[in-house]
Amino acid sequence: MALGVLRPTSLVDQATRRLREQITSGEWPVGTRLPGETTLAATLGVGRSTVREALRALSGAGLVQSRQGAGVFVIAMEPTQDWREVLRRAAVADIYEVRMLMEVQAVRLAAQRRTDLEMNSLREALDRRREAATGSDEAFVDADIALHVAVVAAARNPVLDGLFTEFVPTLRRGLIELVELLGLRAADVNHGDAAHAALVDAVVVGDGERASEILRAELEQTLALLRAPRT
Repeated sequence: MALGVLRPTSLVDQATRRLREQITSGEWPVGTRLPGETTLAATLGVGRSTVREALRALSGAGLVQSRQGAGVFVIAMEPTQDWREVLRRAAVADIYEVRMLMEVQAVRLAAQRRTDLEMNSLREALDRRREAATGSDEAFVDADIALHVAVVAAARNPVLDGLFTEFVPTLRRGLIELVELLGLRAADVNHGDAAHAALVDAVVVGDGERASEILRAELEQTLALLRAPRT
C-alpha cells in the first residue's frame, strides 16, 4: 500500500487514517520504526505539525509508541477500544446495571460522609428537579441526573465521581428517549419526586441503609422499563 498526497481538508484525520491503514494492513508490522516526521510530511504532502498530531492520535489508540532518541515504533496491529466509545455504543440497560453497582454503594458512603455543604447541594438539586418538572423532558432529565451527580459527589470519592461522570452522556440520551417513548410524565410531570425526596432525606440524616434501599428500588424500576419489550 503506497502512501500518497492528501487532499487539503481534514488533514490530521486523513493523515491518521492513512498511517493507520499502513499499520492495520500489515505494511508496517509490529516492531517497525516509522519514517521520521519530515519524511512522512513530504510523502503525505502535509506539514510536520499535522504528522505530529496524527502520530499522537495513533499513540492514543495504542498503535504506536515514541521511544526517546529512537523514533516512533508500531506496537500493535489493532487499536485499543476507547472507553468513552464503548460507553457511547453501550445499551442503556447495560449502563444501568453498572450504575446500580456504583451508585447504591456511593449513596451509602454519601450518608456517612456528607457535610453541610453537600447536604445543601442535595436539597438544592432536589428543588431544581422540582422546578424543572414544568419544563421539557430534556430539562427534567438533566435536573434528575444533576441530583444523582450530587449524591455521588457527596460520597467524596473522586474515582466514583469520575466514573459516574463518564456514564452521564449515555444515561441522559437513554432517559430522554425512555421518558418520551413511554410518556412517563404524562400523568405526573414530576415523576419520581417522592422517591427522590426520601432519598435526599435519608442521606441528610445519615441513614445509608435506607438511602441505598430507596435508590436500588428506583433504579430497578427504571431498569425494568428499559428491558421491557416495546410494542
